Amino acid sequence: MKRLDVLIADDHPIFVLGLQTILQQHSEFSFDVVQIARTGKEALEYLQQQPVDLLLLDLSMPEMDGLELLKVLRRKRLGCKTIVLSMYNNPKLVKLAMKRGSSAFLYKSNASDELARALEAVMAGDIFLGDTVWLPGAGVSGQRKRRSGANHLEEGFLAKYRITKREREVLQLIVQGLNNREIADHLFISEQTVHVHRKNMMRKLDVGNTASLVRMAYECQLLL
Repeated sequence: MKRLDVLIADDHPIFVLGLQTILQQHSEFSFDVVQIARTGKEALEYLQQQPVDLLLLDLSMPEMDGLELLKVLRRKRLGCKTIVLSMYNNPKLVKLAMKRGSSAFLYKSNASDELARALEAVMAGDIFLGDTVWLPGAGVSGQRKRRSGANHLEEGFLAKYRITKREREVLQLIVQGLNNREIADHLFISEQTVHVHRKNMMRKLDVGNTASLVRMAYECQLLL
């Protein structure tokens, strides 16, 4: 089993201990917590010296918050797979964290139930959002209404990149963390059809993996 180096950036010792326990109990991967940073500055200093496979990141930290750290890491090309764990239920934070390179967003209150699934998705190169995280545009379970003006932005995106309505539906379910089988069941189509839709979107948007596909959708404001 390959060892994966993990940096935890969080200034709440009890929560950090809980994360370590979950990592140690994971059966598919061997996670090794190589550093615990109490501030964003500490995390940045470590990553400038030593790359890691995974960053577990709190948004609220002294000296440099998580969003600023993501911005700096992206600018310096020090990015790694990142899972954001936050206590703040704010759709704007979700959107900004994902746009700046995070691969997953969980609420701390649900971390014990969702982190294992998030780890599997992120290490497979996918995007993961917690079950109760409101993705702007899709909402919790895709049920919340879009903000005023979002339809105009969305239609511009669809026209420019020739994304079909069905492809958009598949994309929104991908962002919610569903796999091909689950998407197929949800939309009453075959897994092969889901696979084709996914590949077609990646071709149209000129991206090489699912994480890049979702980030491109954020960049182009399809998921506002």
